[in-house]
Amino acid sequence: MKPVDRQWVADAVRTVEADSNRSADTHLHVFPLPSRWGVNLYLKDESVHPTGSLKHRLARSLFLYGLANGWIGPATTIVEASSGSTAVSEAYFARLLGLPFVAVMPAGTSPEKIALIEFYGGKCHLVEDPTTIYAESRRVAEESGGHFMDQFTYAERATDWRGNNNIAESIFQQLTLEPHPIPRWVVVGAGTGGTSATLGRYIRYRCHPTLLAVADPEGSAFYDSWATGDPSVTAAGSRIEGIGRPRVEPSFVPAVIDRMMRVPDARSIAAMRWVREVTGRDVGGSTGTNVAAAVDLIREMRAAGERGSVVTLICDGAERYRGTYCDDRWVAAQGLDLGPHLEDFERFLLS
Repeated sequence: MKPVDRQWVADAVRTVEADSNRSADTHLHVFPLPSRWGVNLYLKDESVHPTGSLKHRLARSLFLYGLANGWIGPATTIVEASSGSTAVSEAYFARLLGLPFVAVMPAGTSPEKIALIEFYGGKCHLVEDPTTIYAESRRVAEESGGHFMDQFTYAERATDWRGNNNIAESIFQQLTLEPHPIPRWVVVGAGTGGTSATLGRYIRYRCHPTLLAVADPEGSAFYDSWATGDPSVTAAGSRIEGIGRPRVEPSFVPAVIDRMMRVPDARSIAAMRWVREVTGRDVGGSTGTNVAAAVDLIREMRAAGERGSVVTLICDGAERYRGTYCDDRWVAAQGLDLGPHLEDFERFLLS
């Protein structure tokens, strides 16, 4: 990078950091469980970020990482392989810095996410075969003289897992005055693996007894890889956008995960709808996956006579899935039966 561009980088870092400085922390909502249980469930609402999802944190970290490493300059085209939400957030930061942005995405990505990327000035490059998004992103970056952000490689290292107001530190600070301030379980999904890596490392670094569970949708390679110890496992890929991958991504750190839980897609979507019924919060499919796993863990805690708290994430809002998970016709076309799962969740609160 030319020395003259160093001032641009300094200004760019300040611009990205100013976005964080303008934002308050995300809310930690109490999910209504019967008080007699002695178990509390909390939903950390990452949908309130400026770009509407958990991926806002990741995009900010990836931009700062790229700027600090000298990979991003004043004329760099930013390229990302993404199923949607990371691309939305990166398009936002690219626009803040006046940089072109290209998202390489599976053709099946929801129209709502594509519209958001384009709203922030990004371009969407759609591919029919989701497994080609990595190679296609590198090709697009090379041809444009740009930088491939590569969230699936750098997510676990771009975030400061020791603290610096990362999501883990935020959760534990917000729980300080709660009945059970050190959670028994934290439950997250895995897309890049960056969030689970940050949480798992932070929990160990701070010497907390908290256990980390990763909820994985059907069709994802992560669960089988974690269970077998084989990082070469592949799978078909997930219908739950933002989590689950057809391969084990470089940012996935299995050693910091205490338990993985496979969640059927019908159960994820049923849980998503159930959360709206119980809390009034309109959440997306990956949040449904998280909540479904949290419900199973709470059942186990109650059966064992345990009291304590469980924390999971609202990853994004349902407005991004009006044509898919929110649409009964789409659900039926996928061959998914939500009925038994909805009945199970309703029984859960009555038990």
